[in-house]
Amino acid sequence: MKRIFEIDPWKLTSHTFSKEDKRLQESMTSLGNEYMGLRGNFEEGYSGDSLKGTYYAGVWFPDKTKVGWWKNGYPDYFGKTINAPSFIDLPILINGHRLDLATDQVSDFELSLDMHQGLLTRSFIYEGQDCRVKFEFERFLSVVIKEAALIKVKATVLSGEADLQVTSRLNGNVFNEDSNYEEGFWDALGEDESSRSIQLKTKPNNFGTPQFTVLLKESVREDGQVISGKVATKSGLVDETFEKHLATGESWELEKDVIVVNSRDVADSDQAEKADELMAKLQEKSYADNLADHEAVWAKRWEKCDVTIEGDAAAQQGIRFNILQLFMTYYGQDPRLNIGPKGFTGEKYGGATYWDTEAFIVPMYLAVAPKEVTRSLLEYRHEQLPGAYHNARMQGLKGALFPMVTFNGIECHNEWEITFEEIHRNADIPFAIYQYTRYTGDDSYVKDEGMDVLVGTARFWADRVHFSKRKGQYMIHGVTGPNEYENNVNNNWFTNTMARWLLSYTLERWPLATEAAKKRLNVTDEELAKWQDIVDKMYLPEDKDLGIFVQHDTFLDKDIRSKDTIPADQLPLNQHWSWDKILRSPFIKQADVLQGIYFLNDRYTKEQKEKNFDFYEPMTVHESSLSPSIHSILAAELGKQDKAVELYERTARLDLDNYNNDTVDGLHITSMSGSWLSIVQGFAGMRYNEKGVSFAPFLPKKWTGYSFKINYQGRILAVAVDKDGAKLTLVSGNDLTVKVWDQEVTLKEGQTQCLKD
Repeated sequence: MKRIFEIDPWKLTSHTFSKEDKRLQESMTSLGNEYMGLRGNFEEGYSGDSLKGTYYAGVWFPDKTKVGWWKNGYPDYFGKTINAPSFIDLPILINGHRLDLATDQVSDFELSLDMHQGLLTRSFIYEGQDCRVKFEFERFLSVVIKEAALIKVKATVLSGEADLQVTSRLNGNVFNEDSNYEEGFWDALGEDESSRSIQLKTKPNNFGTPQFTVLLKESVREDGQVISGKVATKSGLVDETFEKHLATGESWELEKDVIVVNSRDVADSDQAEKADELMAKLQEKSYADNLADHEAVWAKRWEKCDVTIEGDAAAQQGIRFNILQLFMTYYGQDPRLNIGPKGFTGEKYGGATYWDTEAFIVPMYLAVAPKEVTRSLLEYRHEQLPGAYHNARMQGLKGALFPMVTFNGIECHNEWEITFEEIHRNADIPFAIYQYTRYTGDDSYVKDEGMDVLVGTARFWADRVHFSKRKGQYMIHGVTGPNEYENNVNNNWFTNTMARWLLSYTLERWPLATEAAKKRLNVTDEELAKWQDIVDKMYLPEDKDLGIFVQHDTFLDKDIRSKDTIPADQLPLNQHWSWDKILRSPFIKQADVLQGIYFLNDRYTKEQKEKNFDFYEPMTVHESSLSPSIHSILAAELGKQDKAVELYERTARLDLDNYNNDTVDGLHITSMSGSWLSIVQGFAGMRYNEKGVSFAPFLPKKWTGYSFKINYQGRILAVAVDKDGAKLTLVSGNDLTVKVWDQEVTLKEGQTQCLKD
């Protein structure tokens, strides 16, 4: 654990500048607005160790796959959201000296991310030999004009005199740290001095994926008025330089307005005109007015989604930070987008879509956003079905195999144990259809487009299983389960269970499909009979003496022991042990059997849940960011309140406290919903099915209360829990019957019910 920001319910603030924690600070102060985002880099530049990163949503590149030994079926490329042209740069000279916090002496440093509206501020005093100058920076990415970034810098001379030079720079000469062949991904198309813009295009590729063109435009205002400086250009670079002499007590404030457009929305030939139009719209208002508009949108978002915690400021800060970063990454306004594990905060995982979205994001977004947001996520996968059919063919199999990692439906992950074997995703992704239908009560999707997904994946599973004549059961060999600390295992319980669920759910829903869906899918009676046979005869490893579901066929032959036996200086395992040693160990990266119990919660008894939890959790090292929330939810359900709170704290502050020592690479965006799930599904015990919604809340010992709102089938329901019990208010919508503990109550609009356990 490492905590570099002060505890505050609505802010991340530090008064210490630590060079050794620079990358960590950059990750935690990342900004985004769903359209674009960037790490918390310094505007004036920084010559020390830093990951300078700017990213545009949906703009990616098929980097050539680099593997030691090629195997049939490998993806041709590793897709990644590439480091994009930077727009925040404001190099500063003070009396001819380049300002650089890597080498300069500074005092009164303050860095703060205001979570009310995603506003990043920074200030410090430059302690020069001939002058002392206070610098103040602000920036935000507008959620009103998605293509706009606004940056402000103010310099005040505290002593001495200063000749200041500030350069507003657009920089297209950027590189990815993780490029397989150390190649740049951008070609400069041109620089326009008069309009202060640059245009670039991603390099050609041999894989038939689209190239992307971007245009960046900058403009500088002083006292609200656009001013002109000295412009210089190089390939992929535009500099506009301004100079000012300041005496003691004098200040100078500049605002840099930026517009970014790209070919996902605007044709190459129209980008300059569109950028001019957007810049004019942005500059109709002052910086302050644009910020006020931006903040007003965030206020409405917080009104719907905020979780308040009383009595524990660290827990409060954690969940708000996670909600902020989630919504800065994705708010459902562009159906072409999805949620990458790092969002706009780093290069690891390539910024692509994983199964994380359906397993961890959908359950939260169903409750905090309009149902159309989740439906867009379902349609995102439906649009990529052709790629899923291609992936299955590459493995020599029928049906559709959704990719582990993708931008366009085609698998683009270059590790064989993931691409070939972590196929549980092909049930986890359709599971979102089941969740959407149950939660919203809307079955229109599953009857039509959703049926394309169910049938396509069912056909894959029917071909991927094999029948063991010796045991008279269907099996699935050669897989990687959610626990990626084991590869190439046979009969992973979670994979077999979810494949069986997928086939069963498809059989259940098929008779209700639209006639159009039935006609285009043409499922035969023979197929239906085969699917039912697999459901009836699927092998699910179990040990009746221990009362557990066995993670895979040979798991119990391992050296079964608790993670407490691992010396502290060998954790995290993935940073200290060889991969071979990890694979042979009994230690579990994340919920595996318990992931299945969480998904299909109402199918298992409390005794089954308890025995499996007590067996597997002590071996789980939680070195996946996705792990703590699942265990927290199950611990809460089983009455293990201290364990539930411990794991909530880990998921809520995973990045803020750098639990896994890897936040320098970027934030764990897709696991951030885990803190919300741990409170709402864990502490508050929310469950839902076709019969309705229920709660079984408890109050953590350190807290004096907590509250949240959910959007349930067109209603807004507010839930508050304190030492006196639970209070439910139907804020808006039709009458709603809710079960709380063992009590059933019917709420009317505007009515509040207070209940005790």
